Amino acid sequence: MVASFNKQYVEEIKGFQLAGLAKCFDEAKQLLEENDIQLLLLDIYMPGKNGLELLQYIRKETAYNVDVILVTAADDVDSIQTALRYGAVDYIIKPFEFERFNKALTTYREKHSLLKAQQSLKQEELDASILHQQEKKNMTLPKGLTPNTLQVIAAAIVDKENEPFTTDEIAETVQISRVSVRKYIKYLKEIGALAERMTYGAIGRPFYVYVNRNLTKSSFQDLV
Repeated sequence: MVASFNKQYVEEIKGFQLAGLAKCFDEAKQLLEENDIQLLLLDIYMPGKNGLELLQYIRKETAYNVDVILVTAADDVDSIQTALRYGAVDYIIKPFEFERFNKALTTYREKHSLLKAQQSLKQEELDASILHQQEKKNMTLPKGLTPNTLQVIAAAIVDKENEPFTTDEIAETVQISRVSVRKYIKYLKEIGALAERMTYGAIGRPFYVYVNRNLTKSSFQDLV
């Protein structure tokens, strides 16, 4: 029943496709062997061998490139520490609200997209997007920029996912002047949130396009 609820939750979050459900260690093992699984939502309490034993098996005895998020009622420190030591990327304690589940998967998706899109990362990008460390100086806006407008523009950029975009496209989406949007994009580029590159149009005229590097819709929530 709980697995069915989690299945519904997954289907509501963009960017994920359910590969299958497993009720025990052996079923999970078979599922991993037969499919290219990128993310495993794992409960500790299972019939027979438990979820921590499955996690240890994955890390010690296989070469699966699978990330694991624990979704379990086990709230004891030993279980939590064991899961983290074996590389769990998140730990959700039941019962939980959908918002927490959504945050876990959304954060995972954004990290996965960033690492897939980039060959290398600067320390600031790694801290902000992967290690969740953000320097105070990066959270101080230049004069003339406002937190609310920055969040609106950032959200529009995040919706572009990994697609290149222009200042004009964002300005049209958010219905803010190109001049204003250009200031915010300049700021985002300066703090390493956007990558900039020059390209050429149909008549050979150069123009700049941008690609999201580590922006999320919650990047600047502390400013508001």
